[in-house]
Amino acid sequence: MKNTRTKIIATIGPQCSDLKTITGLVKRGVSCFRINLSHGDHQDKLFYFQQINSIKTANKIRPTILADLSGPKIRISDLKSTIGLSIGENITVSSEKKGSGIIPVSKNTIFKKVFPGAQILIDDGRILLEVIDQVSDKTLTCKTIVGGKIKNRKGVNFPGISLDVPSLTKQDLEDLKLSLENGADWIALSFTREAIDYERLKSKISELGYNIPIMAKIEKWEAVENLESIIKSFDAVMVARGDLGVELPIEKVPLIQKEVIQKSRYLGKPVVIATQMLDSMVERPVPTRAEVSDIANAILDGADALLVTGETAIGAFPKKVIKVLKKVIKETELSIDYKTFRIQQNRQFLGTAQAISNAACSVAYDLDIDSIVTMTHTGSTARKMSCYRPAGMIIAMTPFKEIYRQLSIVWGVEPFLVPEYKKADDIPSLVSLELKNKGLVSKGQRFIIIGGVPVGLPGTTNYLTVLRMG
Repeated sequence: MKNTRTKIIATIGPQCSDLKTITGLVKRGVSCFRINLSHGDHQDKLFYFQQINSIKTANKIRPTILADLSGPKIRISDLKSTIGLSIGENITVSSEKKGSGIIPVSKNTIFKKVFPGAQILIDDGRILLEVIDQVSDKTLTCKTIVGGKIKNRKGVNFPGISLDVPSLTKQDLEDLKLSLENGADWIALSFTREAIDYERLKSKISELGYNIPIMAKIEKWEAVENLESIIKSFDAVMVARGDLGVELPIEKVPLIQKEVIQKSRYLGKPVVIATQMLDSMVERPVPTRAEVSDIANAILDGADALLVTGETAIGAFPKKVIKVLKKVIKETELSIDYKTFRIQQNRQFLGTAQAISNAACSVAYDLDIDSIVTMTHTGSTARKMSCYRPAGMIIAMTPFKEIYRQLSIVWGVEPFLVPEYKKADDIPSLVSLELKNKGLVSKGQRFIIIGGVPVGLPGTTNYLTVLRMG
């Protein structure tokens, strides 16, 4: 078995919500489905959870679910009729006032600090305003730089303006409860701004009686400024290039993407690249050459997973989208020098677990071993192993279905569900039996096992052994 290492996440939506299509996407390489909680009512969202939960893969375990909270997206609010703006025209943006000459935005939006040259972008940057005066903490006077027609419910971005908005809205809390009760394996937090956002969401998850990993979406200018602390705090990160390309000059996005991937790998955190990976395939059956190059570069930089959104949710060719992704991943990964990946890995944070993982890669390379088995109760060992990008397959054996699913978005990790084990002495025979039954290692071949003693205690990766199948 030699699967591709980079994982595929697909957004479920109207075009791919029937069981036949979902199953087809899984067979073509999707390991995780994203549910976009920004759209639909309670019943729509519940339906998507139920559909994914009813699918069983070849291993009798349903696909992974990434529940994506909508977050504090600021929109044009309660606009009664379309406003037309001309270049040079003055206009007021306010979260407290309505009426003629005023663009009303989401209530409770507070402008804490306006930096010189601050701009406001409406409808993904199609309309551009420049702030000329802060009337109050809820009202700004602006000049129109790029005009156009403003419609209700369009998104508004405030690069250069520090906002005081809650990291979780009332709708997010309702969606969070729905997600946890219906099997979400990962929670994504939209519009993450600072590291403390992790604790705010984690406490809500704990209050509901769950322990689910959280993924920060990097799409705000504040998130870029607080990048390292956010990556350290969260369990994974996603580069959400749509809003990020509006919040910051679009030419900066590729370099920010590379920086996020590099820092995430150095800190041992999975990183997902999202937005417009194959945007042309929403309407066309073939991608552009630029899109294929974009995908390949994300893989070469070291992304754990690639996420498609509208391409599968509302696009006309969801199965072809995944087929294209899989082909590009497979071809690109053939060119990767995994030894270079390992050498480049940062050693600043090298503790016992990282040292064991690094050593396992070296042993696998020196002895030409194709299989590295990580025994994990929390997924931590497998994630640390992944960040060193070994040439051999990472086989993560865990007794827990939820850990199996959480690892399904991590680069190079092939999770397997195994019977629960209590003692370290049980591990060699358990691993040998599983590898033999699944045909992963032939008689006489060597394999590596890394894990922790005592068994079941998080963060104790402290041993490495080389065995021969016999």
